[in-house]
Amino acid sequence: MFTGIILAVGKISAIERKSGDFRLSIDTGKLPLNDVQLGDSIAVNGVCLTAIRLGSQSFCADVSNETWSRTTLSEAVLGTPVNLELALTPATRMGGHIVSGHVDGVGKVIDRKPDGRSIRFNIKAPDELAKYIAEKGSICINGISLTVNDVSGAVFSVNIVPHTLKETTLNDAALGTLVNLEVDLLARYMERLMGEAAAKSGAGVTEMLLKNSGFFD
Repeated sequence: MFTGIILAVGKISAIERKSGDFRLSIDTGKLPLNDVQLGDSIAVNGVCLTAIRLGSQSFCADVSNETWSRTTLSEAVLGTPVNLELALTPATRMGGHIVSGHVDGVGKVIDRKPDGRSIRFNIKAPDELAKYIAEKGSICINGISLTVNDVSGAVFSVNIVPHTLKETTLNDAALGTLVNLEVDLLARYMERLMGEAAAKSGAGVTEMLLKNSGFFD
């Protein structure tokens, strides 16, 4: 699990085909690896990967075809910058929101404009993810925990403050840039739980079902 607070920007240093899928080597920049062990999880642009080889400022990870096909890792080339975060520990400050590192889909930057000292991005999500994105809710973009400003259909906006721009790859995101999206984990589970309850009731999601589920008295 992660918090969506980026610790460093690294870069792809090698892409290797391995028996039908892929292995990536990543230069980790200022990411502290002193207490990282083989088998630990590291989020790369929001994708949870397992470290199978460690250097002083690098690591290698295998990438399955499923992950390759569903994330922007398939667009990566040598030198591509990536946001990095180590898995949280019991002592980690929970500065963002609960992030699993399991990417739900790929969005596209469709607008970028100044808004005070920050930059407002409009991003088009896949249509099937729109129902999980809510105004003032949380979303993870390339591993970054962000608050949704507003939503119109499958298009939502976020504001990126100067510090986040400086410390992440969003500083280089232009119109048409593809980004990994992970919707709020709680929204996913809520849909499943309410769907199961509605199916059992046979009447769909009703006021009585919500009341019986504890949403209000």
